[in-house]
Amino acid sequence: MEQAKLSLRDKPAARWGALAIISLTMFFAYMFVDVLSPIKTIVETELGWDSTVFGLYGGSEFFLNVFVGFLILAGIILDKMGVRFTALLSGSLMVIGALIKVYALSATFRNGGPGYDAINSFSGFIHNITGWNLPPTALCACLGFMLFGCGTEMAGVTVSRAIVKWFKGKEMALAMGIEMALARFGVFAIFRLSPWLSEKFATVQAPVIFVALLLCIGLILYIVYWFMDKALDKDLEGEEEDAEEPFKFSDLGKVFGSGVFWVVAILCVLYYSAIFPFQKFATEMLHYKVGFETKDAADYFSYFPIGAMFVTPILGFFLDRKGKGATMLILGSILMIICHLTFALYPFVPGNTSSTVVAMSAIVLLGVSFSLVPATLWPSVPKLIDNKVLGSAYSAIFWIQNVGLMSVPIIIGSILDSVNKTVPEGQPKDYTLAMLVFASFGVIALLMSLFLKAVDSKKHYGLELPNVQK
Repeated sequence: MEQAKLSLRDKPAARWGALAIISLTMFFAYMFVDVLSPIKTIVETELGWDSTVFGLYGGSEFFLNVFVGFLILAGIILDKMGVRFTALLSGSLMVIGALIKVYALSATFRNGGPGYDAINSFSGFIHNITGWNLPPTALCACLGFMLFGCGTEMAGVTVSRAIVKWFKGKEMALAMGIEMALARFGVFAIFRLSPWLSEKFATVQAPVIFVALLLCIGLILYIVYWFMDKALDKDLEGEEEDAEEPFKFSDLGKVFGSGVFWVVAILCVLYYSAIFPFQKFATEMLHYKVGFETKDAADYFSYFPIGAMFVTPILGFFLDRKGKGATMLILGSILMIICHLTFALYPFVPGNTSSTVVAMSAIVLLGVSFSLVPATLWPSVPKLIDNKVLGSAYSAIFWIQNVGLMSVPIIIGSILDSVNKTVPEGQPKDYTLAMLVFASFGVIALLMSLFLKAVDSKKHYGLELPNVQK
């Protein structure tokens, strides 16, 4: 009789299988996010982009999420339509956006193919308003990246909600840690593959095509997940703990009216703004500041997500059983500050062995930091927010995070072009101010972490307590 009451999520093979399916799609998505990052210098040479244009391209991923409020809409869709529908929608948007980006970088488009004249005219319109000189290739790539960004951020919200659903009362932090670890491996993989593919096929389009095909596979995996999730809902039908009232727009007040929600959201936007935008410029920074060749710089930096990949599940396992989540947030913020200040202030000498050791050590510290904070942050949200509006809570945090992820690459690209406008072509660029900006984000994230720990000690949200039910 007891065996008959088991739901699909009570079966380890089923819940871990569901995790594997949704994690693989996020692995492909993270590859696509940074597909051009390790070949920035090649992109600028082949396509005529500069750092400002590259920063605009990087920030465009989040434009619709921020200014159109798509992420808020994504949370409402998730709460009203469920995980299955939202997963398929997010996967479809990622594939369509990726294909547009593939076309933007193609010889067909660059030689005046369909849509080129319209994009070129729109580029001129943007220049008249903002002064930005956006090549048609960049603008078209931005349009595709915007659509992809809607899909991937919606997928991030959906995956978080799906893990809560499948691992409720179980190894939730470990599951989230494994999902994030596989996503980090996507960054490692693309920092290795992208330079190799672009060199082998003599075009920056090659790695973009490769990852776009992987995203198509990811969409197929989401279809498989649809059937698994439907079976889980059938198992859970009638369970009182999972019964939810219909979503109402007034419920958003429970999210935005929570002071602790805003502490978490500010911590999130500041921390991630010092990580993901940094990845887009890290290869070039290591090239100029430490003296690595571009391909070697991409290879060296690829070890940053590898460290996070191995450490994050371990931290999730620890968090499930021992807790100390707020303390881990504090430590992660401190390590990130040390990394960025090192690249800002250490007197690197290109080609010097000690400089190489210092640079690699800073990258390792950043990898550990990137394990501590995400492994703690996302499993903490269900402790703070009502389960009925959890999808909206995740989407609201992602939306606020997207404000930073959209604006910071643009700011950093503009800083680099401004600081280095008198630097002759081919000479080392000055990254000091840019790294100080990244470090300042870490300082404020540290303050938010300290405040969150203080609030938790008074309100007893359980951020320092284990996650697994005994």
